[in-house]
Amino acid sequence: MAKLSLGVLISGRGSNLQALIAACASPGYPARVVQVISDQPDASGLAHAVRAGIAARTLVRGDFSSRSAFEAAIDATLRDAGVELVCLAGFMRVLSADFVAGWRDRLINVHPSLLPAFKGLDTHARVLAAGARFSGATVHFVRAEVDAGPILVQCTVPVADDDTAETLAARVLRGEHRCYPLAVRLIAEGRVAVAGERVHIAGATSPSDVVINPTED
Repeated sequence: MAKLSLGVLISGRGSNLQALIAACASPGYPARVVQVISDQPDASGLAHAVRAGIAARTLVRGDFSSRSAFEAAIDATLRDAGVELVCLAGFMRVLSADFVAGWRDRLINVHPSLLPAFKGLDTHARVLAAGARFSGATVHFVRAEVDAGPILVQCTVPVADDDTAETLAARVLRGEHRCYPLAVRLIAEGRVAVAGERVHIAGATSPSDVVINPTED
């Protein structure tokens, strides 16, 4: 069976890119990363692609006359590489409605909260300020609205009383590294269907237990 070809867009350290590369290296995993694009020439995540022998390209917004020209270059690079699914992995630019529409239901993102709660930036500090007892990560199909779209996979992590934004971020990131490869695998296996704004996953099961924080005596 042919493997699903992935394109990954990054802006920074690329830890979720590395999680996807590691998953793709496992025998039987149904996807492969064929193209990495960064909008930052000094993004440390580019090194992950180089080490894995994956095509990597830097496209800087300032090198283009307009946002549409910049996105057209991204689109052309992805399509020339034969990309079938685009994965945003810490890509710190909002994509236009036209770009999103061109990759509808073939463009996914990971966000460090339990969407639809805590969209946007400074997520972990806002979670702590709100006194939430749980946070988590969400992999979702991308829509024109920021941090919106049909939800594929979520994980929860507890929020501790002594958490800082940094300690909570580290815990959530470990969840992201598990959620993203799972979401890609489900898509690659043909188990995902989008109906309206809801995802249906063939053969999926859900946890049955209630989780409470703080724990009961």
